[in-house]
Amino acid sequence: MGERLEQAIAVLNGLAGDYLERQDNGLATDMAFHDAGHALELSAAGIQRAHPRPTGRAAVFVHGVMCTESVWHFPGAAADASDYGRMLQRDLGITPFYVRYNSGRSIADNGAALATLLDALHAAYPLELQELIPIGYSMGGLLVRSACHVAAARELSWLPRLKRAIYVGTPHVGAPAERVGRIVSRLLHAIPDPYTRLVGDIAELRSAGVKDLGDADLRHGDRAADSGRLSLRDRRHPVPLLSGIDHALVAGSLSMDPRVAALFGDSIVPLRSATAQQTITPGAIDLPDDRIAVFPGRNHLDLAHDAEVYAFIKRHCEQTS
Repeated sequence: MGERLEQAIAVLNGLAGDYLERQDNGLATDMAFHDAGHALELSAAGIQRAHPRPTGRAAVFVHGVMCTESVWHFPGAAADASDYGRMLQRDLGITPFYVRYNSGRSIADNGAALATLLDALHAAYPLELQELIPIGYSMGGLLVRSACHVAAARELSWLPRLKRAIYVGTPHVGAPAERVGRIVSRLLHAIPDPYTRLVGDIAELRSAGVKDLGDADLRHGDRAADSGRLSLRDRRHPVPLLSGIDHALVAGSLSMDPRVAALFGDSIVPLRSATAQQTITPGAIDLPDDRIAVFPGRNHLDLAHDAEVYAFIKRHCEQTS
């Protein structure tokens, strides 16, 4: 399958992936690890075919909405510097794995699927897995958080291997653009005109995954609690960052002016959402300054393949937890 077709299917999944799944449509993407554009056989032999010399440290990269693992690629880079994972493998001996998934499914469903996938990776790993490092981009960071809470509740075997987690451009307390969409849809439905309501019906066809981005809903109950909420403000998040893990947050801003950056962030995720861990309650974790990095002059997409962002990720992975 060509990369352009894969990208088109990823966009379709982001827009209507929950519907595709309900219809048992073959275009719905099953969550799996991918390597060089192909699904990875999750067995000791399959892992060793993809990584002939795996190490005891593994990083798992989880892409964002409407994209695939190719979002991590540096255009025109050498093979050992093609993305953050290959660079970590070259520089620190960390074995990279890349998740591909249907980003139109609810974050809760994808988080549970990711928890199960990581458990299967731990079971199939061809040597003792000493450390597992999840690195989530945009929505992918929310999947990582959801998977961690599922793993804690189910006491899954991989969670004790997780010492640190890295979130790149993740809307920890939600994305205002989706909350705007929610309000516009409600307003259109309130107007007593059949054509206007039809436009509202079309707007309401946004996938479950996209709707979950509005308030960073990690559990099914979270969206149910938000069902009548029309505020543009971030709500205090009911699910904190999991304790006992060294968390690191990466944010971007379009402008060098801190006032403009505070308003618009990286064009999709505001700085408040990407970095304001103090609003995640109850039991919020107060992260030290060296665990939060803001990169001015970067848009949302830039964060997935930027040399300075990689330097921050590498430095965090070098540190002893």
